[in-house]
Amino acid sequence: MRVLERFFASRKAIRADLKPILARIARKNTIIVMTVNFGQSALLMNFVCRAKSRGLDISNVLLFATDEESLGLAKSLGVEAYYDKENFEKFPKNEAHAYGDLIFAKMMFAKVISVQLVNSLGYDVLFQDVDVVWYRDPLAVFHDNSHAFSKFDMIFQYDGARSLGFVPYSANTGFYYVRYNDNTQYMLVSLLYKGEIIMRSKSHQQALIAVLVESASLFGLRVKIIPLEDTGFPGGWHYHRKKDQMKEIAQEKIIPTIFHMSWTENKKNKLLFMKQMGMWHLQEQCVDKTVEQILGATTSANKSADQGQLDGFCCSKEPIITCHYRDKPSKIPCKDSPSIDKGHASFW
Repeated sequence: MRVLERFFASRKAIRADLKPILARIARKNTIIVMTVNFGQSALLMNFVCRAKSRGLDISNVLLFATDEESLGLAKSLGVEAYYDKENFEKFPKNEAHAYGDLIFAKMMFAKVISVQLVNSLGYDVLFQDVDVVWYRDPLAVFHDNSHAFSKFDMIFQYDGARSLGFVPYSANTGFYYVRYNDNTQYMLVSLLYKGEIIMRSKSHQQALIAVLVESASLFGLRVKIIPLEDTGFPGGWHYHRKKDQMKEIAQEKIIPTIFHMSWTENKKNKLLFMKQMGMWHLQEQCVDKTVEQILGATTSANKSADQGQLDGFCCSKEPIITCHYRDKPSKIPCKDSPSIDKGHASFW
């Protein structure tokens, strides 16, 4: 597998690049790792805009950009970012058309590389996809030594899928926390070696769950799957199947810690669902645009972007709520909008 060969050939240099970055931004020895290509950059920007609108600390986010366009956007938003041209130059720039396609699989392997690198340098890692939004700082939960989660090496959001490839854990690989220790190091290296399985199965989750089972059985890796009943970490399974819980979130009777718009076929629908749930804070003029397209190529504009000022052009303090589908959860009634699923009644 040439991707893995390139990674091992450049690994020493990458680690040397990352060491000073990680030492500078770590919060309680934890790094929040994210990966993105330009096709998914709007979701990254929305995450940053929303976190800033709520005054949440994202100073320890390290974005692994797989193209220069994403690198520029992240830096212009004040997010620490790293672009490994040697390994990521040939990765696709456009978003996946659907869950499990070849673009999706390649980006999943980028996630494996990124998490393994950071963990191997001695840090706990919170990995999250860019389609996650924060209501509160999730590290407050994972850093709480009195919390039940403190007893576990790896903590995953529950996916909800129960097909053969996802049992016994049904771990969602779009939001999970990894503590740095010998067992997690071994597990992540093992997953790295399973890169060919990810590319062939086009599933990060199936390969990771297989390695979790092996590591738990042989070495006592302590794995926690956050139960579906936990109101702090809902995701796409809840969005599509738990109408009552989503109404309580919309009415702010429940304030989750995070929300992960998983279980959604493509980026287009993710954006529409997030917009009508009041999770969207990115101005339309900045969606799917490069820094140059947003600000222009003038010296003054580029200087502002370099200083991390793009949020002033692109971020809304208040959520930008628009209706799209009457039968999907929404912050406000969307009864005049069409249904996305034939025959389904209005959410409100």
